[in-house]
Amino acid sequence: MMNTFKHDNLATDVYASEAMRSAAPVEKIPHKGTSPQVAYRMVKDETYAETRPELNLATFVATYMDEEATRLMNEAIAINYIDETEYPRVAVMCGRCINILANLWNTPEEREWKTGALGIGSSEACMLGGVAAWLRWRARRKAAGKPYDKPNLVMSAAYQVVWEKFCQLWQIELRTVPLTPDHLTLDPEAAVAMCDENTICVVPICGVTWTGLDDDVEALDKALTKYHKASGNDIPIHVDAASGGFILPFLHPEKKWDFRLDRVLSISTSGHKYGLVYPGLGWVIWKDKKYLPEEMSFSVNYLGASITQVGLNFSRPAAQILGQYYNFIRYGFEGYKAVQQASMEVAEYCHREIGKIPCFRNYAEKIDNPLFVWSLCGEYEKTAKWTLYDLQDKLKQSGWMVPAYTMPKNIDHRIVMRVVVRQGFSHDMADMLLRDIRNAVTEFEALRYPTTSRLKFEEREIQCGKVFTH
Repeated sequence: MMNTFKHDNLATDVYASEAMRSAAPVEKIPHKGTSPQVAYRMVKDETYAETRPELNLATFVATYMDEEATRLMNEAIAINYIDETEYPRVAVMCGRCINILANLWNTPEEREWKTGALGIGSSEACMLGGVAAWLRWRARRKAAGKPYDKPNLVMSAAYQVVWEKFCQLWQIELRTVPLTPDHLTLDPEAAVAMCDENTICVVPICGVTWTGLDDDVEALDKALTKYHKASGNDIPIHVDAASGGFILPFLHPEKKWDFRLDRVLSISTSGHKYGLVYPGLGWVIWKDKKYLPEEMSFSVNYLGASITQVGLNFSRPAAQILGQYYNFIRYGFEGYKAVQQASMEVAEYCHREIGKIPCFRNYAEKIDNPLFVWSLCGEYEKTAKWTLYDLQDKLKQSGWMVPAYTMPKNIDHRIVMRVVVRQGFSHDMADMLLRDIRNAVTEFEALRYPTTSRLKFEEREIQCGKVFTH
């Protein structure tokens, strides 16, 4: 291979350089380096054909921030949050963010600095909330001289995969309550029926990934209190509010789902979803310091001072903390409310319009968060020559990423599509999406023969004893 530095010079065009005229490295690091301009173009060009972030309606994570916020975060890209001795003001800002969230969620804690922790995302925050519940349960069982080798956790079958990971890694039995046509969210009574003395907590979800709906946390709290009086088993609640934690306080402040409820001892959320920060940020808050087991705090002194940290990860970016604190200052309560309300209005508009298309049926009559799912109508689906997977592929040709998938266990025969509306997705963009959906449906309805995905769907359904006619 030719020496890039020997044959290229400052006047060499990027695309005439030796590196650009060779295949990109796949298995081994190149023997020689290249200029930063060439390295940039090689990486940038490889991602050129991917969906623009603002057209990715599959993702929950923020794809838009102010120019000032982006600049602020870029300027902090080299800062490691864990180096609190070198960057003490970042640690202070983190504490302020925890205070703000705790008060948004109506904490009763009166300490100057509320009890919470930072996460790389809501997945780490969920893990920390789950670990705390497990350790508290184990300590109670040990103190009572009872076995502590068979813990379990109860939640809806529409859980996010982090909870499966948590239960697998910590060897906790995951007990799931199925969704049904009568119970589109967690059934509190069915959840309580799965509880016993080994249940570390029940986890309701505000902003279910699969559907966008909220579990009824207040009803669950009442059901668990009634169960406690009857059985003596005192079971707490951890709320997975990855999406809803930044929606409910602003759009439904009257709704009780947070620390106003007796059994809610911890709440997790995602700062990089409706917290409006670029990816890499999660938060978990506890009702009081006594609910955070001491063994979850780890101290080191090899960074120049004694540093105590709660988290699964040690090093972590500081930029997202600055971005979150910037947003709190920039928007304030009213600004956040306006942003979330705008997203809700666009989502409600899309929900209504898609519901008007004859071949579609919305999963729920109303939406709780700026996202929703829909499916093909039952009767239409029996004779259609296409599936929602075909619609996903068709929309992708226009740059849209609108995912199609099957629902959780017990209703996994249903194929749905989901739209997540975030800041930056305007009413005009919604009209563009709706137009592309309607055009695609018109094209599909003119098909003479079933699509490949339709044939696969029929094959699966025939195995279940169903008959189709075209």
